[in-house]
Amino acid sequence: MNEIARLADEYEKATRYFESLAEHVAEKDLDNRHPDGWSARQVIHHLADSEAQSYARLRRLVAEPAGSIIQGYDENLWAANPILGYNELPIAESMKVFSSVRAASLTIFRRLADGDLERWGDHTERGRITIRDWHSSYSKHPLDHAGQLERAVRGDL
Repeated sequence: MNEIARLADEYEKATRYFESLAEHVAEKDLDNRHPDGWSARQVIHHLADSEAQSYARLRRLVAEPAGSIIQGYDENLWAANPILGYNELPIAESMKVFSSVRAASLTIFRRLADGDLERWGDHTERGRITIRDWHSSYSKHPLDHAGQLERAVRGDL
């Protein structure tokens, strides 16, 4: 198995794990939260927004010249914005966004050659990031938030 195939499988497993966990959160538990943390509902909405950003970032890294700007965003501002509805909107649409965008990114990722992993852009907050860095970050991201989701549902740290 080549490196791209191995990394793509890792990315896909992280996607499936989060989807499986999120689909088993009971409606009554969506607004549970652990102290000083996001609720399960907020975590799911965040994952959708983050993956939409991830999708655009991967496409920039693939299509644009080395060093192109990769824009950051303040996830806490997004979560607090009442228009974005992190506190009350149903999660169904956000789960569709999460799943669809992850699938589309996976399709692009599988089309890469191993050498493409070093293509890079200049992230406004993190500096130089490569496609390899993108993969590492977005393969871990749903797993990190899966733990946060579990803690929120339990209401503990």
